[in-house]
Amino acid sequence: MLANQVKLTAKDILEKEFKSSVRGYKQEEVDQFLDLVIKDYELFHQTIEELQQENLRLRKHAEDTQKRPPAPTQQAGTTNFDILKRLSNLEKHVFGSKLYD
Repeated sequence: MLANQVKLTAKDILEKEFKSSVRGYKQEEVDQFLDLVIKDYELFHQTIEELQQENLRLRKHAEDTQKRPPAPTQQAGTTNFDILKRLSNLEKHVFGSKLYD
């Protein structure tokens, strides 16, 4: 995946040697900057690893969820008419004759 496309590792950056010239950069500044780049590289690598692991975990969870049979939404044979009938009987029981006065 991405690992095949990355050209440098933190170790490559750390071990990089630059040639000196008369009007070159200050070596300390270059080293400090490269130290920051190395830290970022390591953080990016760690984040990628964590995200890949989470991706695998979520894919496995999705596969497991698809394999499970769906939960029944209603009891077999229960219809809206049955529910309304039960509700009506419940209202009669709770409110009694007050419902029809």
